[in-house]
Amino acid sequence: MDKEINIGITDANREKVAEGLSKLLADEYVLVTKTRNAHWNVGGIDFADKHKLFEDQYNKINEYIDDIAERVRMLGHYPPSKMSSFLKLSELDENLSGPNNSSAFIQVLLDDHETIIRYMRGLINPFNDQYDDAGNADFITMLVEEHEKLAWFLRAHVL
Repeated sequence: MDKEINIGITDANREKVAEGLSKLLADEYVLVTKTRNAHWNVGGIDFADKHKLFEDQYNKINEYIDDIAERVRMLGHYPPSKMSSFLKLSELDENLSGPNNSSAFIQVLLDDHETIIRYMRGLINPFNDQYDDAGNADFITMLVEEHEKLAWFLRAHVL
């Protein structure tokens, strides 16, 4: 059993933050799976360029996933770790519908990044103000910036 956590945040507040982070983790997991799908299945004249773009993106998202799961553990909770849990918690649809071309994949992934960005923006103030967790509010702010950059890279490819 872990030693009791005494970091200046109540048990109830740590639980609420862990819940918010767990939902984010689920969204990230669905997104990384869809990004890998795009990487594996993209075709067309721009294959090499987009294959690399999607690989770069899923590598970054994998880092976020690990960081989020570790933040949940730091709060004394266990992150979800089953696909069924991720799909239940996520706002994102697991399907990457449409033709296997970069334009279709990019639009779906861009929409998903923007969905995650909006969700995270909604966490920052409650984490800080309601749950007394400035550390995770800062962490989420950093992730917003990271996703904004990934979304920008995708948006730059949209005609």
